[in-house]
Amino acid sequence: MDGQPTAEVIEQIRDIPLYRESVAKGYFPVLDKPEIARGFPDNWMTPRLAAALEAGEAEYVLSTGTNHARMQIIRPPYFLLHSYYALWRTHPDVSATWESGCRRVSLTTVLATEHVARVNAARSGLPPRPVPTLEDRRLDDRTCYLNLRLDPAQWERDEVERMLQEIETARRDHPRGWYHLDCSGYHLAHLVQKVSQWGLWDDFPPPASIIHAYEYTPVNVRRFLRQHFSCPIIDLFGSTELGYLYYSDRRGKYWPYLDGMSVELHPVAPGSGIHELIVTSVRNPHMPLVRYRSGDCVRTSDGSPDPEKIIQFCGRQKELLDAPRGPVAQGDLDRWIGDSAWRIFLHQLQLTGSTEARLVYTTFDGEPIEGAEAAELERALGELTGRRCRIEHRRHLPIGRSGKYAWLATDAD
Repeated sequence: MDGQPTAEVIEQIRDIPLYRESVAKGYFPVLDKPEIARGFPDNWMTPRLAAALEAGEAEYVLSTGTNHARMQIIRPPYFLLHSYYALWRTHPDVSATWESGCRRVSLTTVLATEHVARVNAARSGLPPRPVPTLEDRRLDDRTCYLNLRLDPAQWERDEVERMLQEIETARRDHPRGWYHLDCSGYHLAHLVQKVSQWGLWDDFPPPASIIHAYEYTPVNVRRFLRQHFSCPIIDLFGSTELGYLYYSDRRGKYWPYLDGMSVELHPVAPGSGIHELIVTSVRNPHMPLVRYRSGDCVRTSDGSPDPEKIIQFCGRQKELLDAPRGPVAQGDLDRWIGDSAWRIFLHQLQLTGSTEARLVYTTFDGEPIEGAEAAELERALGELTGRRCRIEHRRHLPIGRSGKYAWLATDAD
């Protein structure tokens, strides 16, 4: 399957300067991020888009980034939020919490909180407050943001108590005492650890549903969250420029949500079971993307390029590690850790030269992995990566400047 767009898609994009040559030739190559940025925004500008920008129906934003470059895009206001709400509204496991009017509290990177506070300050015509109040952090009548610190491992007790009180405020607004918890899986795991450390479980009302959607959530973190919450815990996969494309059910199986989209899977290397996503989407009417290489990688149940068989969103193409047996993705290392070392919480593979690596890690119980277990982990890690490996316990692994954790680092990093 070459993934060429349908006649209906071509009709929607034929006036966009970026696509004129492809329309004329009748063939659309894979679209990479540099092509999107080259000549931006003139390469996207049409009279319709200019009018939408003038009317405030379209806006310029930057995509989010961890270890990859951010990209300027044009989209409708609240494009990603509307995609999220549409999924929440229709998801078979959590739609009841949408229909019942649950408040959504969001526990994620502080960059998201700060963005909401800046937008609200701009609307009011006042400068942002140094410490945003709860009202400053309300995105709309449904959603508020909690986190005010970059690194959740450094939350102090008063910060945790403040967030728990804000959760309680959202819960009290619902006739059945329900609320919906939106989060980065890492951030929620940090909160659970702090609540346990300080004996605050009586002040932490259980959510009626949980969605983690901001970054890759490791196997051990998912397991840890399931041990502490009995409600459905759902994973969403998407991006700033595309919206959400897939969702998990409460058992972890992924299902496509491709309204206005189609997906191709291309192997990242000959014979590799890792595929990269190539997406055609007209969901964003102001910047439709045709055969767009998103940079995301997946694995399927049988290694085939069938988008219906995706079982894992395993990381970024730019962060693949070359190894003798083929590329290794974030999800490959994570799956190995989940099978072999359930006590590991945060981890990062650090490349120390051309033939060696070090896995630095924290544990949920704060204790290192030692003895025969450590030796076996080092042996298996070496087999996976093709490098001489050692593991090293840390009390703390700092979060990245993006507010997300990087799984792979080099000496230069």
